[in-house]
Amino acid sequence: MQFTRAERISLKLHPELNERWVQSLIASDPKILGLGDLVLRDKERSQPRAGRLDLLLQHPEGKLRYEVEVQLGPTDETHIIRTIEYWDIERKRYPQYNHCAVLVAEDVTSRFLNVVSLFNGFIPLIALQMQALKVGEHTTLVFTKVMDELSRGPVDEDEDAAATPTDRPYWERQGTKATVQLADELLSIAREIDPSLELKYNKLYIGLSRAGQPFNFVIFRPKKKHIRAEIRLPQADDIDGKIEHAGIETLDYDETYKSYRLALSADDITKHRELLLELMRASYQGRI
Repeated sequence: MQFTRAERISLKLHPELNERWVQSLIASDPKILGLGDLVLRDKERSQPRAGRLDLLLQHPEGKLRYEVEVQLGPTDETHIIRTIEYWDIERKRYPQYNHCAVLVAEDVTSRFLNVVSLFNGFIPLIALQMQALKVGEHTTLVFTKVMDELSRGPVDEDEDAAATPTDRPYWERQGTKATVQLADELLSIAREIDPSLELKYNKLYIGLSRAGQPFNFVIFRPKKKHIRAEIRLPQADDIDGKIEHAGIETLDYDETYKSYRLALSADDITKHRELLLELMRASYQGRI
């Protein structure tokens, strides 16, 4: 295998490659940002009394939109404010969607991270550091996530949910005895990973606990004809492919809690036990 050394170049100082070139590359293939299978909704989107948003991207099967601002060189106050302002305008204009601000810059400074981390949790914000590399006669871009939006925890990890526990008969009324029994089957799979796990009955869902404390890498919602298992994993093409190949019925990926939502029958649990174990194991390892 032949090795070619990559040379980092500055787009801000480059005589030909500019911000418009970067915007066009992202617009033609939004996947290069590493934020999932996104599609372009708009480019240079006009904002009322606030200039133009560089790129508006959206998850094709969900209700999550990304307001993306591109900056060459190091981050500065102007672009930070502009990124947040465009995010705020879009979320107010289109409240039916979830919105996330994204700032792309060649140099995401430590000062920027210190300041913006104060907002994180109130403003969903992602920072991507962009490197332009010349490899032989070719130029490529590499995007590295240096700050992710704050992940929301499951409801029963907060103080309010602890005050609303329930019991098994409650869920047998919400679903059926048969679909609640499916939670026992799924618990038996989870116990192959951690034998100490127990079911924890909450009014919003059936979760898991370990040593008496919530440990919700997967939660269950029994319905009348099936049980919905929500497995917390970052969305990825290989996982999508495995679930699709198995033929398991799914709902839209939950962008808020970063979970795959699977509608499972008793036959599904028996037939796809190994796949469910694989997904749960990956989720479990992401929580410890």
